[in-house]
Amino acid sequence: MTRRVALAVMALVAAVLALAVVPLGLSLAQRERASFRDGATAADRAIAAAAEEYLSDGRPPAAVRGLLERARRDGDCAAVFDGAARREAATSCPAPSPAAAGRAGEDWAALARRVIAEPRVVTRERDGRFVVAAPVGDGEDTAGVAVLSRPTAPVDERITAMWERLAVIGVAGLAAGALLAVALARWVGRPLHAVDAAARRLGEGRLAARAPGGRGPVEVRRLAATFNTMAARMEALIHGHRAVVADVAHQLRTPLTALRLRLDVLAAAADETTGGTSHPESTADAADAGDTAAELAAAQEEIARLSRLVDGMLAVARAENAVPVPVPVRVDRVVADRIAAWLPLAQERHVTLTAHCAAGLTARLAAGDLEQVLDNLLANAVDAVGEGARVRVGGRARRDRVELTVADDGPGMSEAARRTAFRRFGYPEGSGTGLGLAIVHRLITSNGGTARLAETPGGGLTVVLDLPAGES
Repeated sequence: MTRRVALAVMALVAAVLALAVVPLGLSLAQRERASFRDGATAADRAIAAAAEEYLSDGRPPAAVRGLLERARRDGDCAAVFDGAARREAATSCPAPSPAAAGRAGEDWAALARRVIAEPRVVTRERDGRFVVAAPVGDGEDTAGVAVLSRPTAPVDERITAMWERLAVIGVAGLAAGALLAVALARWVGRPLHAVDAAARRLGEGRLAARAPGGRGPVEVRRLAATFNTMAARMEALIHGHRAVVADVAHQLRTPLTALRLRLDVLAAAADETTGGTSHPESTADAADAGDTAAELAAAQEEIARLSRLVDGMLAVARAENAVPVPVPVRVDRVVADRIAAWLPLAQERHVTLTAHCAAGLTARLAAGDLEQVLDNLLANAVDAVGEGARVRVGGRARRDRVELTVADDGPGMSEAARRTAFRRFGYPEGSGTGLGLAIVHRLITSNGGTARLAETPGGGLTVVLDLPAGES
């Protein structure tokens, strides 16, 4: 942003300088040349006036010679011609070269004849000199011609110096504009960068992040204040959500634990009563005791399910509140380790558990997240498939990503169920708590990856995880 604002302001300043300095320079150069020509013409007219007294009135040539000497001292060359275009007097000014000197002499004589034939002031510029010829006398009574040649180098040098000064002014103005643009861009951009950094920290899970206020334009300060208000409300909501989840889970876990202990004691007592009955007359009592034991076992199963549900809610809360710090994780090693951990249970249930993962495959995730993800997916898969089914874990690299799949040959899910399966309790037909896939989705997305469900060819469910690749 700073660069764009600076370039925009510099372009505007450059355009303003170009529109102001260039016309000014052209006007000054034109005025300087006009002043130069007017001065040369005035000097030649003064020589023509003095020559008129000499040629027409017969007065001594002292005045003419004085003006010619003055012109010589000023660096000009001048000459006076009579009515027949013969040179009467001239300054002694050296020519640049013999050829130029001869050409100047011929030009002056021809110029004198032209002015005598048509009395008027004639000017021309050649070989770096400005030449002006003025008639001596008025009207048809032309007694001669006064010719003056003045070098144009001094005026060219003055114009060049003027353009150089204007260029320096333009560069200085452009530099000042650039400094002003950079200062303005930083004044505007620094608080915006601070707001951006605070938003990035907030997105990373640092709920106490706030944007510094009191700097920059009013709009930026208002933006920072609005962001801080939003961040404060978000922090309060998230902390309140965390507190509610933690309190509910804690309040549920305590009575559930106590109830489970009481049911265990009752179940043990019922077992003792049933085991100690041996007389025929106590058959009815034994049947009642057996029914009681069955009810207690069912209650214990419900308590166990509620305990798993509470543990799942706590796991979801921890996954949502965690701020991941990605590190390189060897996917192939984690897959091999989790397969080895789940293999005994799979063999017990006659489920084939295999893995095909590329060697050296590395992803960037928070430490321990991939293990938790695989545990939830393998648990769901092993519970969903029947005897003789297969569960396959695969991993491969795709450009700068890592694709990890967990496929099973179980009953699968309908398309509608797949769309809601990653939500909490989004798959009520499942046998689990309904939180495993929600935990998987949260852990994967918080690490910059994606998770989706697809149908396994031939029947079943495939979970596809797309993870950011890391250096191996």
